[in-house]
Amino acid sequence: MAVPDTVNKRTTLIIATIASFLMPLVGSSVNVALPAIGNDFEMDAVLLSWVATSFLLASAMFLVPFGRLADIYGRKKIFTIGICIYTIAAFLSAIAATSSQLIAFRILHGIGSAMISGTGVAIITSVFPPQERGRALGINVAAVYLGLSLGPFMGGFLVQHFGWSSIFLANVPPGLLIIALVFWKLKGEWAEAKGEPFDYIGSIIHSVTLVSIMYGFTLLPKTSGAGMVFAGFVGLVVFTRWEEKVKYPVLNVALFKINKAFAFSNLAALINYSATFAVTFLISLYLQYIKELTPQQAGAILIAQPIIMTIFSPIAGRLSDRIEPRIVSSVGMSITVVGLSLLIFLDGSTRLE
Repeated sequence: MAVPDTVNKRTTLIIATIASFLMPLVGSSVNVALPAIGNDFEMDAVLLSWVATSFLLASAMFLVPFGRLADIYGRKKIFTIGICIYTIAAFLSAIAATSSQLIAFRILHGIGSAMISGTGVAIITSVFPPQERGRALGINVAAVYLGLSLGPFMGGFLVQHFGWSSIFLANVPPGLLIIALVFWKLKGEWAEAKGEPFDYIGSIIHSVTLVSIMYGFTLLPKTSGAGMVFAGFVGLVVFTRWEEKVKYPVLNVALFKINKAFAFSNLAALINYSATFAVTFLISLYLQYIKELTPQQAGAILIAQPIIMTIFSPIAGRLSDRIEPRIVSSVGMSITVVGLSLLIFLDGSTRLE
């Protein structure tokens, strides 16, 4: 659909950029707050991990379906509903009275995040013409890394001085600002697949499969956990077969067969983020429980990784223009392996100076 002349490109970019900054900011802040949350609700390590995992799992479950719904019913509509859910969930998470309530509200938080993530970049590409799109997307990506960078430090500061609930309350004003800007400034709608049917069966298989795999891993090494993980991988096969034969799939799996580079780059990203996110979770607990650092001190240490990512991402991008991208990414993954391997030697006697 053609972009209306009334669309304010600058406002559109501001809306998408604030949203892109907000979500990683919260995600990286919550890791620092986990010990404080665990102390308040007397949660063990497995249950505590679900404070973060529930958000990520809900986001992963609904990202693809909501992306497809946005193409059918309108990207601005899904984005607006998503930011409303996200803001409400942030407030509810801040006032949660039990661990069960907090995890439930984090699931709601993740659903809102999926609706925003699946439409924010798409709206930018719809509003900006090709000759301006690269700059706009670059600003949006920079906001993501900035959120990751500031999250641990800001989270540590807020937890130490105002309590863990302040992390979630801090999301409410930006959320309300985005909602106001959407209704006030963002004109037009974009629905490139309007009128096409939605693949409900594929979406259900996709969601159940992810839940089975994720929940199964939390139950390992129990037999029931291994069974759920196995069932989840069977579900992936079923999902792939279904998407190949349905006329309007929720996810075009043919992309992974046609474009091998796309498939393997996604696999590499999955492995990389799985490892680095797990380490961030464990290091946060290690620094505060074992080394007895304050949340603010732990946040100052955890900020190192996203800052380095922010600095080197543009450099890696320029290198990939001159050198085969596969070589650059392989070197990067090798460095990640070395860094993760060095963390094996951490224990209670390790000095942090």
